[in-house]
Amino acid sequence: MSRIGRMPVTIPAGVRVAVEHPHVRVEGPKGKIVIDLVPGIDCVVEGASARLTRADDSKPRRSQHGLFRQLVANAVKGAASGWTRDLEIEGIGYRAQLQGRELSLTLGYSHPISYPIPEGINIMVDKQTKLAISGADRQRVGQVAAEIRALRPPEPYKGKGIRYAGEVIKRKVGKTGA
Repeated sequence: MSRIGRMPVTIPAGVRVAVEHPHVRVEGPKGKIVIDLVPGIDCVVEGASARLTRADDSKPRRSQHGLFRQLVANAVKGAASGWTRDLEIEGIGYRAQLQGRELSLTLGYSHPISYPIPEGINIMVDKQTKLAISGADRQRVGQVAAEIRALRPPEPYKGKGIRYAGEVIKRKVGKTGA
């Protein structure tokens, strides 16, 4: 039995989990998430907890058991309290600002970059150099953060660019004079 897969998922107050094969629907104050289960993995809601089981002990089922248990746990946590990913912008003249449902970024290119904010994602800008990306779906929050970071990844010489909060950039030594 998978160590992660056999642990029950605790459902906090205010979050509702409904199993409609092959879907698990999680609804809470922060949003709604739908997880599609694969054949052979079942979810059973018992009171204030959900338990995932597998049909057999084949290698694919064993590997998917823990994965889908964690996906359901992440959906429950996201529906209850949400997920947040922080980004920092470093560089002279590099900044961000919100314009409705678009994020306008000035990143040293000849033109400003306009990034449309997807549905279900919220972005807060603090002091034009710090971004907080939040939402109920952990995968979408991480994907949006990765897409924004990819617009100007940090470079190794001066460290300019967009980085995750707390990310350490391995610096390189520049040219030395004669």
